[in-house]
Amino acid sequence: MSRYTGSRWSKSRHLNFSILETGEELKKRPYGPGQHGQDRKRKPSEYGTQLLEKQKLRNLYGVNERQFRKLFILAKRDKETVTGLAFFRLLESRLDNLVYRIGFARTRAGARQLVNHGHILVNGKKVDIASYLCKTGDVITLKEETPLKCVKESMDTAPAFVPYVEVDKEKFCGKFVRLPERNELTPEIKDAAIIEYYNRKL
Repeated sequence: MSRYTGSRWSKSRHLNFSILETGEELKKRPYGPGQHGQDRKRKPSEYGTQLLEKQKLRNLYGVNERQFRKLFILAKRDKETVTGLAFFRLLESRLDNLVYRIGFARTRAGARQLVNHGHILVNGKKVDIASYLCKTGDVITLKEETPLKCVKESMDTAPAFVPYVEVDKEKFCGKFVRLPERNELTPEIKDAAIIEYYNRKL
């Protein structure tokens, strides 16, 4: 399945969930898009609820269906961590997500573009694969000595940084210091519903 390239605001309204993590998409029109967006009041089925939670998380991280399913299978194989937390940790470990968390880009889509265009180094080596899974201790920096204008602007307006990523705004670098805990991640996603969804499929 190809990656969604349409309006993020429209997708957020359809899911009733801010995939940009700002809440701006739902402030003015907190209902579904389209002519009948305000009339959709029917309660979804159990399967529909599970599918909706899966779509929220997949669109939040901007991952296509094949990659998303692959990460879930990896999380399920983790015998030391509950599946929901292991799944979140894998998503947070993606290079495009960490570039976003450091503040090099305002959105994950922007972070993915920086990675794909070869502007990002991991431990001093260029990595241009957005889905690359980083390990704790990895240091992420820019390839250029003089940061791009868009990176500077993003760093200047970056929201509060997450506690599991150390950021040096002066040196334009960040370090993935540890894996996140569940209470440090979005509480709006019901990971149990996502697990139930994939248990039906696998």
